[in-house]
Amino acid sequence: MLEKFKKEVLKANLDLVKHGLVVLTWGNVSALDHKSGLVVIKASGIPYDRMTDDDMVVVDPYGRVVEGRRRPSSDTPTHLALYKAFPEIGGVVHTHSTYATAWAQAGLSIPNIGTTHADYFHDDIPCTADMTEAEVMEKYEWETGNIIIERFKEMNPMHTPGVLVKGHGPFAWGVDAESAVHHAVVMEQVAKMASIAYALNPGLTMNPLLIEKHFLRKHGPDAYYGQTGHKK
Repeated sequence: MLEKFKKEVLKANLDLVKHGLVVLTWGNVSALDHKSGLVVIKASGIPYDRMTDDDMVVVDPYGRVVEGRRRPSSDTPTHLALYKAFPEIGGVVHTHSTYATAWAQAGLSIPNIGTTHADYFHDDIPCTADMTEAEVMEKYEWETGNIIIERFKEMNPMHTPGVLVKGHGPFAWGVDAESAVHHAVVMEQVAKMASIAYALNPGLTMNPLLIEKHFLRKHGPDAYYGQTGHKK
């Protein structure tokens, strides 16, 4: 079942390792099959160096296992909440990559202070609010998704395809698993750049005209960056 998606999700998870975004088992990628409504996600706690297609689990929109011999990632409810709230997305990534997680632990959004950021994220990459006791103690992973959704009430999730969960770490998404990983890679890099830039110049500023130019040349109605079909 969904063999193509299993291979895509396996590759996407392994790409997290290739790009240095995960250590040990600290990360997961999922993909949504819009046609069936089923989601493929990596199994919980599986080491990346021996992960195979068989470690990909198929779940329904309620998190019930449809196919797979292992338990799905503990973050599955968060992924499912995002798919439900953001119908345009088809892939979700969660990591504990160093710089993005540091911003999350500091409780700070990553400001849009450079054209690299603006090429992929129109706005600051937002950080969520603190979770309440009820949110933490009851349906923690599902409520993690809900606080992300709440943070995006006045934002376009396709224009800023990533978020920091305060005290936890980054989530990113895209039209598929590959693009979600791509955005996770960019998020880590812009988090690193912002950390260095603020250390060099705490009073730095960014030209808003450059933000608009760089975002629209890739994502606007008259986009001209890249080749036909470019979706990253």
